[in-house]
Order: sequence, then structure tokens, then C-alpha cells
Amino acid sequence: MLELPDYPWNQLAPYRELAAKHPGGVVDLSIGTPIDDTPQIIQDALFQAANSHGYPTTQGTKEVRQAIVDWFARRRNVTGLGLEDVMPTVGSKEMVAWLPLFLGIGPGDIVVRPTIAYPTYDIGAQLVGATPIATDDLETLSNEERSRVKLIWVNSPGNPTGKVRSVEQLRQIVDTARELGAVVASDECYAELGWDEYQSQIPSVLDPRVNGGNLDNLFALYSLSKQSNLAGYRAAFVAGAPNLMPTLVNSRKHAGMIVPGPIQHAMVVALNDDEHVTTQYEIYRARREALRPALQNFGLTIEDSVAGLYLWCTENQPSFTTIQRLAGLGIVAGPGVFYGTAGEQHVRVALTASDERIAAAVERLNSSVNL
Repeated sequence: MLELPDYPWNQLAPYRELAAKHPGGVVDLSIGTPIDDTPQIIQDALFQAANSHGYPTTQGTKEVRQAIVDWFARRRNVTGLGLEDVMPTVGSKEMVAWLPLFLGIGPGDIVVRPTIAYPTYDIGAQLVGATPIATDDLETLSNEERSRVKLIWVNSPGNPTGKVRSVEQLRQIVDTARELGAVVASDECYAELGWDEYQSQIPSVLDPRVNGGNLDNLFALYSLSKQSNLAGYRAAFVAGAPNLMPTLVNSRKHAGMIVPGPIQHAMVVALNDDEHVTTQYEIYRARREALRPALQNFGLTIEDSVAGLYLWCTENQPSFTTIQRLAGLGIVAGPGVFYGTAGEQHVRVALTASDERIAAAVERLNSSVNL
């Protein structure tokens, strides 16, 4: 029987109860689940493909793979991908959790993940008996540890911090990984949500400026959950590593990990349409611009947060101290400590609430300063 850590979000229960007592109702800014409608063109595509009587293919239809390749070229400055170098996945979390297994990683091996990170990177390592190590600088590893590194996770834009790694920083990680003989997996699911200096484009590990045109041992993961409000569709994909992709495809065939046919068809439509992505981007931009100054007025310092759906905040107090203060206003946020000890004095505030609920949070935050 596997013994994994308790699901951390259960710890929020008493703070949700406190927030629920607010006469204006709860403003839940804790979980980053999209709340806006799935675009109609994607809903229509799903309906059109509803007569799906045969088994779908694991690597995906030619149409969905072409759409993925075209999207990378058009939106991410990634060239050199072929149709055999991409595959749809059942959400990106599936790949985060199971990639160590499919790479043959096991006891004695090391999986590196960012210091402040999504917990599933650790879980994926634990599922195969490998050792997860948290670091943002591979040079801090000992020679003995470096000899055991098999997988390096990159998360840019980062969850929960919203931090973005530059082309130069990504290139350094790739160069070091190649010295170590390790695979780099870059979780890039917030890449269409860059703010400030990153509005135009966020670098991908598959960008030739990063890898010199050699995609071997380099995976990029992406999800349509955020950009297209498709969290319920579990629509995502993995790309790159032409030397490893055939084995990855074969392993997922054996494991029965297949994206349903209607979802693959909907993905084609979503990937080929940039207009709905721009529309959703502007919705999140407006929510961010409203919420950011209110949190600062409340006394929080916002760090990083140059991309993604979150504001990474601190008042230099333990996470749950700030969570308690916010819950008193009927606002629920995410404790930074859930993402590692380096986040134990931070909270993550999501932009994924309706305009009305964001406005309520802004009013409460601003009004509390004068109490």
C-alpha cells in the first residue's frame, strides 16, 4: 500500500468555515480552477465529435498533433518539432506524476524540482521510490548527488510564484542537464499568461535559442486548462525529446492513458483559434489589475508574479497567519507552505474568481485598512 502525504488542501477547512461567516459570502481565491465559460467554438467542436464509437489513439490523431506542432511554432517560437514528437495527455498533472515511472527512474535516482513548487513533482518521484531534491541552482548539489540526477523539473511560469526563467537561465539548465545525462521536463502550462515584460512571449525549453536546435532529452508540457477554460476536459500535451517520445508513447499505450477522441477534436479547434485566448487573457488582466493594489493596500508585498494566474504575497508572517487574516474578510487564499518550506511566509492568491467576487475582495481589502 502506498503511503503518500495527506492532501494538503484539507487543512484549509477551518479557514473556509471562518470565511463562510462573512455576511457578503466567501470569495474563494485559493484553487486556480477556471470559472469562466468554455468558449462556444470548443463546446461545439466537442458536440460535433460526440459520435465516437471507436478507440482513440494514444499518440493522438494527425490533426491534433499537427495543431500542437503549429501552435508551438506560432505561439512559442519552437521549430523542429515533427508529428511524431508530440502527444496529447490526460491533463498535464498526469504527466507530472507519471513521467518518472515512464523514464525508468527508481530507487537511488534523484529528481530535481524548484525550491517552491507544485507538490506533484515530489509525488511523482515518491511513486517510484526516487529521491526528490528541491533547488533552484544545480551547482548547489554535491558531486555524489549530481551523479544520481535523472530528471530535472522546470516550472516556468512558476506555480505558485509566477516567476519566469529567461532564455539564458533555461539554456544553463539544459547545458548542465546534458553534462549530467539527465532529462529536463519543463512544465509551461501558464505560458500564455505573461504580464508586464512577458506579455509578448515566455521562453520554452524547446526554443532553439535555449537548446541550439537539439531537442533530445527535453520535454515541454502544456495544458489548455488555463488559456481556454478546459480544466474539465483534461486537455493537455507533451512535446519534444524525439529520442524518448517513442518509448513514452509505447508506455502510455500499455497503461491505457488515452485522451478521448472528442476531446482530441476539441483540442484541435482550441489550438487553432487565438482569439478566445486573447479574450480570456484580457479578463484575467483586468482582475489582476484590480486585485494587486488592494492586496498591497492590505499590507502584503507581491513578489515575482510576472506570469500565471496567481499573486505571490507575503507580510513576513507564517502562511496561516495571513490566511487567518484574509479569512476574517471572507477571503480564502492558498498557503504558501503547501509549496515547500521556502514558501512558509507566503500566500498564493488566485485570479480565478468572477468579476463580481474579485470586486467584493477588493472592497473588503481596501475597507479593512480603515477599520
